[in-house]
Amino acid sequence: MAKVAIVTGGTRGIGEAVSLALKERGHTVVANYGGNDERAQAFSQKHDIPVYKWDVGDHEATIAGCEKVAAEIGPVDIVVNNAGITRDGVLHKMSFEDWNDVMRINLGGCFNMAKACFPGMRERKWGRIVNIGSVNGQAGQYGQVNYAAAKSGIHGFTKALAQEGAKFGVTVNAIAPGYIDTDMVAAVPEPVLEKIVSRIPVGRLGQAHEIARGVAFLCSDNAAFVTGSTLSINGGQHMY
Repeated sequence: MAKVAIVTGGTRGIGEAVSLALKERGHTVVANYGGNDERAQAFSQKHDIPVYKWDVGDHEATIAGCEKVAAEIGPVDIVVNNAGITRDGVLHKMSFEDWNDVMRINLGGCFNMAKACFPGMRERKWGRIVNIGSVNGQAGQYGQVNYAAAKSGIHGFTKALAQEGAKFGVTVNAIAPGYIDTDMVAAVPEPVLEKIVSRIPVGRLGQAHEIARGVAFLCSDNAAFVTGSTLSINGGQHMY
């Protein structure tokens, strides 16, 4: 039987690749998005994947959105928490709004989605939650105290929730991508990006489909004994 999967931020970048990878493996995929209606509709028409709009950082909107998916598509078996934003800047120039928006969406979105979907997974004795962290949540990054803190928090959230879900057949894992060739990375100034790539041992940016393959594995029955883990896919940029 096909599992129902929600991919947040699922219409572009890593999220788009994850949505497609899960669909290719026979899952019924729903792509959540937060802003760009035109792009989301184009994605939906191109790939025949339904899209649902809500802000994952808004608790009530997330609960309502997931309830709507469950009513219209079916009970949610898989959640991929991919939605995220950046508001970069050094601390002494960072506003509280820039801090709060990143924490609310990147980390708060994981809580909100889990709060909406984890209880049903627990009751049905099967579920998969995959949280998208970051190499910068593992190693830190100049000018990203908000983003690094949120992504680091995701790794801790993953380990704690994994302990709650383990005996109910619900696994909770994270993937920590390195620098991937997406719109977000494309916005990095070229000289800065060149320095970043020079520090990646494999000598290139990653591709979104390389992250998606890792997500697909963690969502499969083959990964039933993997929980509370963080899979680093970063070209060797950070090892520990």
